[in-house]
Amino acid sequence: MLSVSESTRRVIEDLIYEWARTIDEDRLETLADLMLPDAHYRITSRFNLDRGLPLSIVHCKSAAQLRDRITSLRVANVYEKQHYRHLVSGVQVIGDSHGAYDVRTNYMVARIMDHDGITSLYSTGQYRDRVVVNDGQARFCDRHVVFDSKAIDTLLAIPL
Repeated sequence: MLSVSESTRRVIEDLIYEWARTIDEDRLETLADLMLPDAHYRITSRFNLDRGLPLSIVHCKSAAQLRDRITSLRVANVYEKQHYRHLVSGVQVIGDSHGAYDVRTNYMVARIMDHDGITSLYSTGQYRDRVVVNDGQARFCDRHVVFDSKAIDTLLAIPL
């Protein structure tokens, strides 16, 4: 683990927790504000990653592309209404290079279906982030979600 100041560690942790809260509170339109304009957001299975296979099930190459995905989710996509609840733990700053911190965080997401309230474990995995901190503000320059299972069991509509 890299030694960083308490204030830097805190703004990085706050960014990670804010991402989860933004999704859980259905404030998806503000999610891209947590990213730099040219940041990437990817969702990849650990199965693919471990084998060097480059395919991600989601790959947004900018904050604007994530905004477009959210707009499509709200306007065009048809899916059963659902909500997420994130549990995030083990935030570690493991390195830094080229002005960004490498951060690893474990996550677990429960999915709650709106029509019947059934809750199920939807996804577990790790966030593999690169975070830039400027003037006390942290932003993602790369948010790579690596989920543990080989596949997502149903439509992945909401970002993880």
